Amino acid sequence: MNRRNLIASVAAMTTISLALPSWAQDEPLKVGFIYVGPVSDGGWTYQHDQGRLAVEQEFGDRVETTYLENVPEGVDAERALTQLALAGNDVIYATSFGYMDAVINVAAKFPDVKFEHNTGYKRADNVGTYDGRFYEGRAVTGTIAGRMTKSNKIGYIATFPIPEVIQGINSAYIHARKVNPDVEMRVVWAYSWFDPAKEADAANALMAEGVDVILQHTNSTAPLAQLQKAGKIGFGQASDMASFAPTPRVSSVYNNWGAHYVKSVGRILDGTWKPEAIWGGIGDGIVAIGEITEAVPAEVKAEAEALRDKIAAGEYHPFTGPLNKADGSVWLAEGQTATDEDLSGMNFYVEGITAELPQ
Repeated sequence: MNRRNLIASVAAMTTISLALPSWAQDEPLKVGFIYVGPVSDGGWTYQHDQGRLAVEQEFGDRVETTYLENVPEGVDAERALTQLALAGNDVIYATSFGYMDAVINVAAKFPDVKFEHNTGYKRADNVGTYDGRFYEGRAVTGTIAGRMTKSNKIGYIATFPIPEVIQGINSAYIHARKVNPDVEMRVVWAYSWFDPAKEADAANALMAEGVDVILQHTNSTAPLAQLQKAGKIGFGQASDMASFAPTPRVSSVYNNWGAHYVKSVGRILDGTWKPEAIWGGIGDGIVAIGEITEAVPAEVKAEAEALRDKIAAGEYHPFTGPLNKADGSVWLAEGQTATDEDLSGMNFYVEGITAELPQ
């Protein structure tokens, strides 16, 4: 069956032998997923589950998938990962940054199980990582935001001050400023990946400061609902959120995780899987720009789509100098582009963002 309810408690399962059944060609590959939010969130977890369904569609009865949803980061994640491993899953995909240490700990106990961790950086002999270059999409939506704001104030609802999130803030601001030198960026930190109440409050706080365009890294549709009431605009995040189109959702940055999951499972089935560090962007089909609606002027839509296409073709890097850090020090010289190492450790705002970055 495609979804199994894993209801046995971890305490009970500690009595089960840790010897896992070996996978053979005439048995389905058992594929487990662990989600930080509900499948119905309409954002991050929903899009990962669409990737799970893409695996089922691609491989049919050669695979058997299951998932655990609403699993908090931390010790709960370690218990849930153990549960999935003891249930006989051959590969487990952990889909939130805060699962990183739990994945490493559990993987050490189950060396015959393959693990892949989304958005993290720690790997092992049986642990790979995969991520999306979300900052590429933020360059496109930042361009639209800079053109569309009437108040010259755009807002960003952030999750946690980690490089992935800081990259997105910086990229959105850089490209908004390129098309509108008068633009200001306001940032509110939700300290959560999915909390509709906090996200709604963050959107309202930004609008109270005069912000009329909001981007978000959080994963619910709550900010769009608030923007809809106020007649302001925003963007879908993690999934397309097209139910809010043509406005307030004028476009989106969404993740096509199915592109990765199908490739990854295929490599396991044909014996070529290895623990890699995969970081895909628009050109790889992992990051996508949702339809730009008629609420956006035709010339702005054309400008945004041209930027999208240049990024996809490798003709333009969103972090291309000259760029300074917020303290005025030089970061990238004229024509210089950021390396992946630079981006993976990003812990600063670029010049022009005056908010203080939490540590």
